[in-house]
Amino acid sequence: MIGFAAVFGLLAVFLAQVWLNNEAAQRLKSLEAQRKAEPPARTIVVASKPLRFGDELSASSMREVAWPNDALPAGAFAKIADVLTGKRIVLTAIDANEAILKTKVTGPGQRATLSALLDEHMKAVTVRVNDVDGVAGFVLPGDRVDVLVTRTDKDNTLTDVVAQNLRVLAIDQLADDRSEKPSVVKAVTLEVDISQGQKIALAARAGTLSLLLRKAGEMVDEASRRVSLSDLGQSASSRDRRFANVGVNRPSRQERTEYSVPIEGGVPRSASLSATATRAQ
Repeated sequence: MIGFAAVFGLLAVFLAQVWLNNEAAQRLKSLEAQRKAEPPARTIVVASKPLRFGDELSASSMREVAWPNDALPAGAFAKIADVLTGKRIVLTAIDANEAILKTKVTGPGQRATLSALLDEHMKAVTVRVNDVDGVAGFVLPGDRVDVLVTRTDKDNTLTDVVAQNLRVLAIDQLADDRSEKPSVVKAVTLEVDISQGQKIALAARAGTLSLLLRKAGEMVDEASRRVSLSDLGQSASSRDRRFANVGVNRPSRQERTEYSVPIEGGVPRSASLSATATRAQ
């Protein structure tokens, strides 16, 4: 019995060892297959410290990190040597460990000018402001604003929306979009297309320009209308209410009377009056 127990014990140890070896081999094969299935990694250049507008890129301010080949950001540099082919200046603030992209730096040997910040087919126009028209200095590079013009037409003062959702490129001579300190400035430079630039230039000669600061991330243009002095004494509900003209013919008197009635939901409130007028006709 002792001999049988020893034989079976050795057999169990042998079988267990074989099973463990097979499991290890299968796990190794699985890891190799997974490694082959994963896209090969390559390096990209990231900032090793925070960089701001106007900083010159150097080898000490950058480092290379591994990055999945199928998730490379557009415009990334593979090697530090690719960035240092010429003097490059930072155009947009870059945080530590953030990828350095071609859109955020100048080309080799180029200067950090405002023209390098413009998107394709866009222009820059400067608006003169003060502590009131410039939203008390809270407009900073990178914000988005609407432009209003207030002018006098005959005996009435009017305010119109000239352009909406314009990106602020610079305030005075500051173009750092990571600036957080409000400051009262005399000029704000905006990114516009050619049509918006023409309107702003004309509006600046016709009246006084003012800025409306948009909420961060708000990109939708809103419907607007001209506001005059007569609107100042009206409530919001009455000011925004639309009106329609309804005509009533009176055959007995051979005359027609026009009524101005408010519209709610696209239907005049005095729909019964319109129906009565139709029957009278």
